[in-house]
Amino acid sequence: MNTSAGSPEAPTPTRSAEAQITLGMLNAVEENAVLTQRSLARGLGIALGLANAYLKRCVTKGYIKVTQAPANRYAYYLTPKGFAEKSRLTAQYLTNSFDFFRLARNQCDALFAECEAQGWTRIALCGAGELAEIAILCADSHAVQLIGLIAMDGGPGVGKLPLVGDLAALAEIHAVVITDQRTPQRSYDRMVTRLPRERVLAPRLLNISRNPPRLAE
Repeated sequence: MNTSAGSPEAPTPTRSAEAQITLGMLNAVEENAVLTQRSLARGLGIALGLANAYLKRCVTKGYIKVTQAPANRYAYYLTPKGFAEKSRLTAQYLTNSFDFFRLARNQCDALFAECEAQGWTRIALCGAGELAEIAILCADSHAVQLIGLIAMDGGPGVGKLPLVGDLAALAEIHAVVITDQRTPQRSYDRMVTRLPRERVLAPRLLNISRNPPRLAE
């Protein structure tokens, strides 16, 4: 994990850029434990030396654990602390991202198109807020019916959707779309205890782990 000596210093990233790089790194490690630092740098669009520095920082902070792999390579794993930090940074990114509306609209459209293809027409949203509002707008363009909004921790309603605190309060539901921007992973984890995992959908921008993550001890 050493940086080549004599390499030019990269410009110091802003705090926002630092958070985005860290989030990208935690996502990449979760998806692929045996990635190389070079592929990590290429995927994040940063210099190799900068990727090395951020990886060291994540290890020091206890977000990532490094283990020796065959052929003098390393394997990287998220720790429970790293998994929690990924969720926190995701919520922060969604609050500050200028691309939020475009991404949310495109990804909600794709989810409702998937529901149509599967014959899932009775849909509930889980989580109030701006993402739920965008999902409601997108649903109008698809052959689906939004049955209600699940807000497990309370909060204001969105549009004219019935607001409930639990999935059981709604009539027959074919699928749930996660629209919780504050604690999306928690909402997803709760919903998959009530519906088959394939019927709990979420925009990719929420960075939800659809399977129990392989965490380092």
